[in-house]
Amino acid sequence: MTGMRPEDIHEVRAVADPRLSPDGQRVAFTVSWPDKDANETRGHIWLTRVDGSEPPRQLTFGPRRDAEPRWSPDGTRLSFTSNRAGKTMQLYVMPVGMGGEARQLTDLKEDVGQTAWSPDGTRIAFASRVPAAYYDIEDEKKRPPRRIARLGYKLDNEGWTADRPQHVFVVPADASAAPVQITNGDHEDAQPAWAPDSSRIAFISSRHENWDTFPASDVYAVGAEGGEPARLTGTDAFCGGPSWSPDGAAIAFRREPGIFDSPRHAQIAVVPADGSREPSLLTPSLDRNCAPFPEIREPVWDGSSILFGVEDGGNTHLYRVEGTGGEPKLVIGGEQTLTGYDIGGGTVVHTATSPTSTGELFAGDRPLTGIGRPFVEAHEIRPFERFTAASADGTEVDAWIVRPAGFEPGQRYPLLLNIHGGPFAQYGNRFFDEFQVYAGAGYAVAFSNPRGSSGYSEAWGRAIRGPVEGGPGWGTVDYEDVMAVAEAAVRRFDFVDPERLGVIGGSYGGYMTSWIVGHTDRFRAAVSERAVNDILAEGAGSDIAIWWKAITGAHYWERPEAMRRMSPSTYAEDIRTPLLILHSEDDLRCPISNAEDLFTRLRVLGRTVEFVRFPAEGHELSRSGSPFHRVQRFQVILEWFDRQLGNGD
Repeated sequence: MTGMRPEDIHEVRAVADPRLSPDGQRVAFTVSWPDKDANETRGHIWLTRVDGSEPPRQLTFGPRRDAEPRWSPDGTRLSFTSNRAGKTMQLYVMPVGMGGEARQLTDLKEDVGQTAWSPDGTRIAFASRVPAAYYDIEDEKKRPPRRIARLGYKLDNEGWTADRPQHVFVVPADASAAPVQITNGDHEDAQPAWAPDSSRIAFISSRHENWDTFPASDVYAVGAEGGEPARLTGTDAFCGGPSWSPDGAAIAFRREPGIFDSPRHAQIAVVPADGSREPSLLTPSLDRNCAPFPEIREPVWDGSSILFGVEDGGNTHLYRVEGTGGEPKLVIGGEQTLTGYDIGGGTVVHTATSPTSTGELFAGDRPLTGIGRPFVEAHEIRPFERFTAASADGTEVDAWIVRPAGFEPGQRYPLLLNIHGGPFAQYGNRFFDEFQVYAGAGYAVAFSNPRGSSGYSEAWGRAIRGPVEGGPGWGTVDYEDVMAVAEAAVRRFDFVDPERLGVIGGSYGGYMTSWIVGHTDRFRAAVSERAVNDILAEGAGSDIAIWWKAITGAHYWERPEAMRRMSPSTYAEDIRTPLLILHSEDDLRCPISNAEDLFTRLRVLGRTVEFVRFPAEGHELSRSGSPFHRVQRFQVILEWFDRQLGNGD
């Protein structure tokens, strides 16, 4: 049995997005995977019984992608989105248990998503982008120039947004009429949620006058037929995931305070549906982030209480809190990462992944699927071993190590130190193709959650804010933390070869990789991917340019000397470690100029450096890029480390 290889990503099946039927007896869910032949992600809708009395069965078929299964309130129909009819995801409804074909409800120019049934079962709300009329001109050289008057005019993996804003639509569930757009304007509207009486729809938007320079978001409510939306929150936080209480009196949502004061923990809040009072926070006692990344779903009401996800020490758990307040209680914990959940008929179901499981569906502790089991059983999937490292100031840092496939006691193996992005994100207990592929190629893998990560106290996440105000900034205690993890792995695990250490990271992890090799020669090779190398250039060209004030305390042009000190490119003359720079040409989050700048400096200096550019990919290449490029990326990384670290010699 061999470990995981790059091309094995095509065999990995992920189970996610569970949705219970109204009676709580059946659950619909998605199964998705990277399709090699089509070179795109495929997916189907599956169905099973919660009591396990019947095996799971595939409900939709075809060569494309089906997603977002949603039950009608009477449990007789399922809606879903699919690109089976073309390039864009459209909305469909199909009968369940009585036969019949799926009926297409929309035929819009852009993807349909974020779907929600009206409680009376007559309509479905969704979000979709509305492109300007000149997008109908196929020859782009004949289109008029874009007139841009606001920031936030582009978005990674979405492209231009100023001339194709996202709005809320409503369509009859019986396909008797075309969709009706119920929100308008120079705004981004998202995450529609119906009131219990089907009269109003809550959604998230930024509609204040200076929304592009003061990027707060609010919960709004609008009539189901349209009209002027009513703002229910105070334009003093980032809001997300609105969810109506069963009696229609309140709306739960995620609230992250601190517009220019990041990171802060997102908490679960409740606001009266008429906006008559300020929101009440329900989760401050947790001191944990209640907005896991990647996003799972909105808070879910169960009678008077609310279910929600929480990041905790490398895991993602499910909690419950009363809508009127009280101490949150753990519902589902353990060494795992929840990727979805739902409740109905008194039953809670969830999907979850662990280091050795690609993701399955559960009812409580009882597995309902084993779809990923054949892949796991056919490969040597390595478990994670947790350990702690003491940083320079004595702070303990959570870390893990993965032994290489085919591990033999007494042998020494090269080690790859992996650094996550964010930085307000976490590594932990989930299946991660990166670590399994590196282990499959004969590497030990170490990773950690240094200061700045989510999943711990808010103080932990804010420890690297600055350097203009609030803290020391990036490249300080976080650098000390990840270096301590590498040295602890060398000391603690005798199978780690201290002379063959590599370091790799993407986004903020790419920043930290570039920073490390500019401040130490401890590693023999490095891979800096989609990195922030020049904060001045990043601030000027990124799709989230003004975000830098939130984490540093100033806009990039206000304190350029501080930004230069915090930029890895500033220290290019000190980089002597062989460096591979990876970047996507369509990356709008960390524009490729970050990579071009560092490569140019190092090449002129005569250092060992290579630059690999992936066309037609954005910031999410490693996670949701084309399967072809995802495999090639792995091959490039492994070839580089094999060459520099002598793996296999």
